[in-house]
Amino acid sequence: MKTISIISIPVTDQEAAKQFYLKLGFKLLVEAPFETQKWVQMALPGQETVSITLVTWFPNMPAGSVNGFVINTDNLDNDIQELTAKGITVGKIDQTTWGKFAAVTDPDGNRLSLHQA
Repeated sequence: MKTISIISIPVTDQEAAKQFYLKLGFKLLVEAPFETQKWVQMALPGQETVSITLVTWFPNMPAGSVNGFVINTDNLDNDIQELTAKGITVGKIDQTTWGKFAAVTDPDGNRLSLHQA
């Protein structure tokens, strides 16, 4: 084994989810037909080796079931200001012994944690 390359995020509406993740700062890597579905793959700029795909086809992964997906940041306060200006709601900052965290929820309820060490 070598690296993690793709993490599936279960959604109900790929287009709405794609727009949310674009606003969050992800970029679109691939959007193409995939069997009878559509493949939507995104990554943070400079992080193309680890990406997400917005999936609708795994029955054991209902939309909104992701919790604990952590995105590291150098400046949580700046990110919160930028995301709030884009209309994205960010939860309160939780200060822990291993850093600061703030939650963001996508349109389906998948919970992402922004983390500053």
